Amino acid sequence: MMNRRAFVAGTASFLLLGLDARAQQAEKIRVIGILTPAAKPSLRDEVFLKGLRELGWIEGKNVRIEYRRAANSTERLSAMAEELVRLKVDLIVALSTPAVAAAKNATQTVPVVTISADPVGNRFIASLARPGGNITGISMMMPQLAGKRLELLKEIVPGLTRVAFLLYGKDQSHLIFAREAQDAGRALGIQLQPVVVNGLDEFESAFASMQKEKAGALIVQPLFVNTLGAAPRLVELAAKVRLPITSDGDGFADAGGLLFYGPDPVPIYERIAVYVDRVLKGVKPADLPVEQPQRFQLAVNLKTAKALGIKIPRTILLRADRVIE
Repeated sequence: MMNRRAFVAGTASFLLLGLDARAQQAEKIRVIGILTPAAKPSLRDEVFLKGLRELGWIEGKNVRIEYRRAANSTERLSAMAEELVRLKVDLIVALSTPAVAAAKNATQTVPVVTISADPVGNRFIASLARPGGNITGISMMMPQLAGKRLELLKEIVPGLTRVAFLLYGKDQSHLIFAREAQDAGRALGIQLQPVVVNGLDEFESAFASMQKEKAGALIVQPLFVNTLGAAPRLVELAAKVRLPITSDGDGFADAGGLLFYGPDPVPIYERIAVYVDRVLKGVKPADLPVEQPQRFQLAVNLKTAKALGIKIPRTILLRADRVIE
C-alpha cells in the first residue's frame, strides 16, 4: 500500500511546482529601447548590461532590449525614437544629447533615462533636483569642465594663447560647450576658436581653418569620441599638423589623443542601470533627481607627447590616473 502521507505530500509538491512554473511563464517581459548615434556596442554598454543583471533584469527572462543605433547619423534618431514609441517600449535609454532631443520630441509619456551633457541648459528637464516630465538620468556636466582642460593645456604648452574647439553643429549642446569654453578662456587669457562641423567629412576643412588661424591646441567635443567613433581620424589629422589635442570623450588618450580629462564612464553606466531598475519598478522620472558625475579621470599619452616634441610636466604626471607609454 502506498503511504498516504507520502502521496499527499507528493501531490502538494507537484501542484506547487506547477503553480511556480505558471508564475514564471506569466512573468511580464519589460521592453527597454536603447537609442544612440553610435554604430556598434562598446565597453560602456557591457557595464550597463552587467548592472541590469546584478539588479535582476535578465535578457530573455524578464527584459528585452530593442537597440536602435543610428550608425553615426544623428539625422536617423528622430525616426528611430518614434519607432520605439510605436513598439510600446516600457522605457527609452537615450545616449547622447541628440538622442535625448529625439526621444523628447517623440514622446511626453514614455519614461526616458538619459546621459547628456547639460539637460537643464538644453531644456530637457526643469532642474536637476526636480526634473519634472518623463526624463531623468545623468548630467555629464561636461561643458563646465572646459576651464580645467584649458588649464591643463596651458600647463603643457607654455605661452598658449589660442585654442581651437571642434564642435558638432547637429548637437544642440555645441552652443553650450562653446560658451563655457570661451568664458573659461577669457579668465585664462586664451582665445577660443570655435570650429563647427556638421559631418565627419568636414574634418579636413576644419583643420585647415585651425592652421590658418594659428591655433596652438585643439579641444574635441566628446560626442565625436564617445558615440561617433571619430577619435582615430582626429588623432591622425592632429598629428599631421603637430597639434596637441584633448577631449573629455572617454578612451581618447588610449586612441592616441594627448590628454583625456573627464568623468569616469564606468560608475555613470552603473548608475544608469539603477535608474532603469527604479523606473521599471514604478518610480516616476519626475521624482528621480538627475545626478552628476562624482569621479573624474586624467589620462596622458606620453607616446603622443613625444611625437609632438612636448615634455609633459611632472606635476601633471603625478596627478594623472593613467599614463600611456
